[in-house]
Amino acid sequence: MYNRAMLEDRLIYMDHAATTPVRPEVVEAMLPYFTSSFGNPSGIYTLGQESLKALDDARETVAGALGARVGSIVFTSGGTESDNAAVKGAAYALRDDGNHVIASSIEHHAVLHSCEQLERHGFEVTRLPVDRHGLIDPDDVGRAITDRTTVVSVMLANNEIGAIEPVAEIARVVKGEAKRRGTTIVMHTDAVQAAGFLDLDVRKLGVDMMSLSAHKFHGPKGVGALYVKRGTPFEPQQQGGGQERERRSGTENVPLVVGMAEALRLAEEERIGLSAHCSRLRDRIIAGVEERVPGAHLNGHPTARLPNNVNFAFESVEGEPVLLGLDFAGICASSGSACATGSLEPSHVLTAIGLDPELARGSLRLTLGADNTDDDVSYLLDTLADLVKRLRSMPSLAVAG
Repeated sequence: MYNRAMLEDRLIYMDHAATTPVRPEVVEAMLPYFTSSFGNPSGIYTLGQESLKALDDARETVAGALGARVGSIVFTSGGTESDNAAVKGAAYALRDDGNHVIASSIEHHAVLHSCEQLERHGFEVTRLPVDRHGLIDPDDVGRAITDRTTVVSVMLANNEIGAIEPVAEIARVVKGEAKRRGTTIVMHTDAVQAAGFLDLDVRKLGVDMMSLSAHKFHGPKGVGALYVKRGTPFEPQQQGGGQERERRSGTENVPLVVGMAEALRLAEEERIGLSAHCSRLRDRIIAGVEERVPGAHLNGHPTARLPNNVNFAFESVEGEPVLLGLDFAGICASSGSACATGSLEPSHVLTAIGLDPELARGSLRLTLGADNTDDDVSYLLDTLADLVKRLRSMPSLAVAG
């Protein structure tokens, strides 16, 4: 097996779903707002108005990438806040009309835990099952809707297995049911993993709300956005000075917002090329693992998946030793959602698609980026095949099968 010394300390990063490095262009765009242009955008003096203009320009850039009205963009602290604000904000705003929320069973915990909190406050939540590939049937959504349904949340692409959900079709079903029943149902999608790879046009998707997080597409951590369609019922979850048109109070983090906008602009410009590059490497990894690693099970849809996502479960081996072995060899990967690292429970996404809990504990997620190369893939395949073979020969590290 290769060792780290043979890489000359070169790091192979294959965990882009967890986070991405901030691009130099993004850092450059942010720097003035940490130093010379540091004003509070609420200030009426020139220094404050410089920050306000930067904020307005960033909002326009983000809105353009989403095909949205400028006033519909709310800047937040990241994807988690955006998901919380969307699900709870719409549910509480419509509480007099109904108390029923629908979400897929494989949503990010930011959505699922928001739903749990709503349940503790008297709401009813339906968690829709997915098929063995992790896909939602739009007809299941329609059948789950009642006269008391007010919010439906289905992610655009899953963060663990990369499954791309038929959100546009689901939105049509939701809006059709709402019209037929004469009710209001808010359609939300978590697009945190989709940015940079899928079309985010909110008009084509037909959604009322969309969540984004900058650090997933080479922007800074700690900043995100929530698209709120004009006229969508929404109760702010953060109170204070009334910033963001009274939808999210708190002094806006201007440098990070500027960085997010620049990162999203670049991601949109390069989306088609990046998707093609990652898809080719992704398919090489899938074919190589299936050929060289016995007992490997691909999780997620073979084709309806993010261009950069590979997720395998390996028989008779646990995920943690695989990750440690890859790390020793200079390869960064994960076993699933970075937000759930350290959990002893198998991934809720993998169990939702019907994977045996023991097999789910042997999962590996590889997510690619622009800097990954064919040499990286060749090295990964050599390393992984040898690593799994060695782990299976060590009873203390193998899973009883």
